Amino acid sequence: MRRRVVLCLLLAAFQATAADLSGTLRLFANGKPLRESEAAEAVIYFRPKTPVVAKASAEPAVMSTRRKQFVPRVLAITAGSAVRFPNEDPILHNAFSTSAENAFDTGQYGRGDGRIQTFAKPGLVRVYCNVHHSMFGFVLVLDTPFFARTDAVGRFRLDGLPEGDGELVVFHDRGTPLKQQVTVTKGSVIHLKLDLNKRRVPAHTNKFGKPYARTPNANY
Repeated sequence: MRRRVVLCLLLAAFQATAADLSGTLRLFANGKPLRESEAAEAVIYFRPKTPVVAKASAEPAVMSTRRKQFVPRVLAITAGSAVRFPNEDPILHNAFSTSAENAFDTGQYGRGDGRIQTFAKPGLVRVYCNVHHSMFGFVLVLDTPFFARTDAVGRFRLDGLPEGDGELVVFHDRGTPLKQQVTVTKGSVIHLKLDLNKRRVPAHTNKFGKPYARTPNANY
């Protein structure tokens, strides 16, 4: 009986301190609003003032190569989690990154399940294909368990947050990350705006640090 009372008290304490934050993200370029669907590649995450341990995912996340693109283009995971890079195309790909502390190289591989890579350190991992210059993606390795993607119309929701102060961050690969101090409670709402000021295909070299060679074979 005493144990049941303690459990009830703990549950009540959690319910009293659990907060949530929902809102919208609107994107702009050169002062002009973009289509709402542009926000679908954004990630919103919250770092509470008192850090909460972010556990690694038990199963690998997936970033596929599909029609010469990385899908999704932006993938958020917690530090220590793994990502699988399956190839859904009938051609060769070679996913790689030279990002500090999270560098990797799958080598060339054909259609199939692909290689699994674990990302141990928090940070932004810029992913490219050594075969196709136009392919790029981003693995956002986070030190917080509180993150969400915006939907097709720019809406998002973060549940189970610790009530109180913290930092809210908006990441979109074509903009400078937006950081904002917030105080979250139950039913918190916020509306965010972000200016996009970066080129669609980031400037980069191949995995050897050399310019990409031009190839006349568009099917490769």
